[in-house]
Order: sequence, then C-alpha cells, then structure tokens
Amino acid sequence: MLTQTIHLDVPADILLNVYNSDKELKQDLQLSLALRLFCKQKLTLGKAAQLAGLTRFEFESFLNDSGVSISLLSLDEITNDSAKLK
Repeated sequence: MLTQTIHLDVPADILLNVYNSDKELKQDLQLSLALRLFCKQKLTLGKAAQLAGLTRFEFESFLNDSGVSISLLSLDEITNDSAKLK
C-alpha cells in the first residue's frame, strides 16, 4: 500500500496533557479523519476502516459506539430502493 506522510505541528503541552504517546495521537487522528471523511461521504466504509487502521467490523463497531449510522442513506433513498426491489 502506497502511503503519504503529512507533518502536523502539535503544541507539546497539548500532546503531554491529552496523549500518552505520539503513537496514541497518530491513532486518534487517523480514526477521527476516517470518521469525518466517512460521514461526509468522501470514503466508503471499507476505505474509512483502512484509513483508521481497523478491520471493517472494528470500524463498524466504532461507528456504532460513536452514534453514527453505518448506512448514510436517507429515509427517501431507502424507500425508493425498497420500491424498486418489489
């Protein structure tokens, strides 16, 4: 998998007060970005899980724990899809 590194300046006092390590900060940022991009429908569930460094099942569990629906379809879209299947 090809990756790209992004450098982000974080004030040391924030890092020390909130996170135990750089690794913990990195994991939280990846998870937060994956969640945000999924909610904005920029990434599929599978790609968001990949970005978060989780399996699809783990990411689905994270979404559930965060109160985010796995399906981002509106009620109208679900109704229309249901009608098409009949």
